[in-house]
Amino acid sequence: MSTERPRPPSVEAVLAAARRRGDGTREPDAMLRVAREAVADERDRLAAGADPLGIDGLADELAARLAGFERAGATPVINATGVIVHTNLGRAPWPEAAIRAAKEAAGGYLLLELDQDTGRRGARFRTAEEHLVALTGAEDALVTNNNAGALALAVGLAGRGGGVVVSRGELVEIGGGVRIPEIVRRAGGRLIEVGTTNRTRVGDFEAPLSEDRARLVLRVHPSNFRVDGFTEAPDPGGLARLAHAHGAIVVDDLGSGALLATEAFGLMHEPTPREQLAAGADLVTFSGDKLVGGPQAGLVVGRADLIARLRRDPLARAMRPDKATLAGVAATLGLYRAGRAVEAIPVWSMIATPAASIQERAEAVAASLCGSAASLGDSTAAEVVAVESTVGGGSLPGETLPSFAVALALRSATRVLATLRRGSPAVVGRIADGRVLLDLRTVHPDDDEQLTEAILRAIEVPA
Repeated sequence: MSTERPRPPSVEAVLAAARRRGDGTREPDAMLRVAREAVADERDRLAAGADPLGIDGLADELAARLAGFERAGATPVINATGVIVHTNLGRAPWPEAAIRAAKEAAGGYLLLELDQDTGRRGARFRTAEEHLVALTGAEDALVTNNNAGALALAVGLAGRGGGVVVSRGELVEIGGGVRIPEIVRRAGGRLIEVGTTNRTRVGDFEAPLSEDRARLVLRVHPSNFRVDGFTEAPDPGGLARLAHAHGAIVVDDLGSGALLATEAFGLMHEPTPREQLAAGADLVTFSGDKLVGGPQAGLVVGRADLIARLRRDPLARAMRPDKATLAGVAATLGLYRAGRAVEAIPVWSMIATPAASIQERAEAVAASLCGSAASLGDSTAAEVVAVESTVGGGSLPGETLPSFAVALALRSATRVLATLRRGSPAVVGRIADGRVLLDLRTVHPDDDEQLTEAILRAIEVPA
């Protein structure tokens, strides 16, 4: 004797139940679409032998799905990797001032392109660009949606088919499989390579410039790799003088673009936009979300006439940021001018934090873990170990900062790390020598308690 499979209730019945619960204020078409999806999924569940949810259960499911669409969808993360500018985790966390500014801009109207005095259309929101001029000594500045966009615009100054001369040692990949030669070609330039991978001199640029084959010299700072040994790079000032003598434009792509002296924090010196402009660069491009420590943006500083040409480029409209990003960038740059960058910009706060204070916090977390249980899941203890943090994000390659991590000696380190990553908030760490390492340099002090609770959940010890 065969038993008839249960069937799900009708879509109309589920909608009626949802309306009785007060969900009828939502747009009918949206409710209908999601109700159909929920009933279709229920049909598949029942076919697989699951117990029926019933009308009330499906009404709950409908309400949950509708509410879920209203949430941001992004999973909050506690970054315990020790990588400060972590590309896969969204790069630089924004300063509170930038978050507030972006929220205010996004939540209402603002004088984005309206002159307050005349009431007519005016220049697009200029605060960020005014900050850049003051911070770098440039004549003018432009903000784009990212540094690749800024670089493409700048290279476009060579004109369609114009020669762009680059050292072979600087034909780098900047991330995501994007390479400098491809950017030059897509921007309409004709790539001219000079020098060798490890050694390039000013004289190598003489022929293409003197023969009028190159209209633009592109210098790319190796911000995401390092070549050691038998190396030589052209003097920036000497190369700029040569280029200008032949009427060529010099564009410096700094990538990370530090606005503070990195050597003051025990790191190698990172060239600054102000230094490159002083050495003769006509334009300098760099990122807003790496060492600057703000929202993703491309920042261009330099000669006013060239910036004006970039603004008129039709592609500039395709590469311009929205009002919230502009407000966030302006607020971030304002912190530099206010002398509060190290205190208020998370990237610099993390770089500047003394290792001793990180050790103290790590010891407190480890003590809390050990106090919660005599053993941590599969093994015995959490201990504090010395580690090295990195800046990351294609910045300061090979440079590290002394730090401390909570090390968990577990038989199933891979499983625990995966459990931490799937939690809410997600915790991302690393494994070294068979232990889970959670570096506190990149964990905000306010998140230490959440981190402790997440670890306890992951190893199935009640918090």
